[in-house]
Amino acid sequence: MRSSLKQKIIAVCEQKIAQKGEGVGLSFYAFFANKNDDPDLLMEAATWWIQTHRLDHFEKAEKIKAMVLAEIAS
Repeated sequence: MRSSLKQKIIAVCEQKIAQKGEGVGLSFYAFFANKNDDPDLLMEAATWWIQTHRLDHFEKAEKIKAMVLAEIAS
């Protein structure tokens, strides 16, 4: 997954956690605007979420953030 998408995921997770608390859930659609202006990036996120990690539709933002940070660290 490209670096810019990882950074966006982390930022959105942090924003959602700050707004709604540590138990907040989200889907990969949370990282995109309502209009599909970058289908390749959307598919990249969907592939990481659904095919690579087999995550449920909604997951805790803390979990997603930790997963992405672990990828950055490795």
